[in-house]
Amino acid sequence: MTEQTADQTPIRVMLVDDHKSVLWGLERLVESAQPRMAVVGTASTCAELLSKVVSAKPDIILLDLDLNGENSFDALPELLQLTEAKVLLLTGSRDSSLLQASVLHGVRGVVGKDESADVVLRAIERVHAGEVWINRAMMGKLLDAMSSGAGKGGEKDPEAAKIASLTPREREIIRAVVNSQGEKSLAIADTLHISEHTLRNHLTLIYEKLGVRNRLGLFAYAVKHGLAES
Repeated sequence: MTEQTADQTPIRVMLVDDHKSVLWGLERLVESAQPRMAVVGTASTCAELLSKVVSAKPDIILLDLDLNGENSFDALPELLQLTEAKVLLLTGSRDSSLLQASVLHGVRGVVGKDESADVVLRAIERVHAGEVWINRAMMGKLLDAMSSGAGKGGEKDPEAAKIASLTPREREIIRAVVNSQGEKSLAIADTLHISEHTLRNHLTLIYEKLGVRNRLGLFAYAVKHGLAES
């Protein structure tokens, strides 16, 4: 692992899991990545997370979906109002609809609890760097779920007005993002023959029009509503 911020400031990580043994293991894992990362807080319930997150000032929140029967998905709206931290789900859940909804509500990545320590650390670094993270197996499940639920009747689709507001160029950009297979913004901009700055401006407007928060949310939205197709 070689990625690190230029000023050597560690990535501030908050860990949220209802099992003390898992929290202990995650703390040791993040500590093993010093000085690139540092644990700035832990929580085992949604209430504890919401009460600690402002003072902890994390860059990344590594969040388990199931907190002793409590679904942390329900706390996402309030959590994302309290902090600018990026949320990375660390979960054993195989509920594709729940993972899809989490992405659409602002989660920046999903990593399975069965992944290796190196993958978890890399996911933290990538999400902190502004990228999205989701492994191929989970992406396949999300795509299957979204494809089976995608509506073809535009008149009945409550999102039809949002989609209709997109310009042809914006639709082209959306297709490029969806088909980029996780490439960085510069590579996507090159394929569109525009600057990275221009691409970011387009994406900001697209996010506002569609009501999504990031590239992962845009990916999920585009596949669900058929915007990835030519």
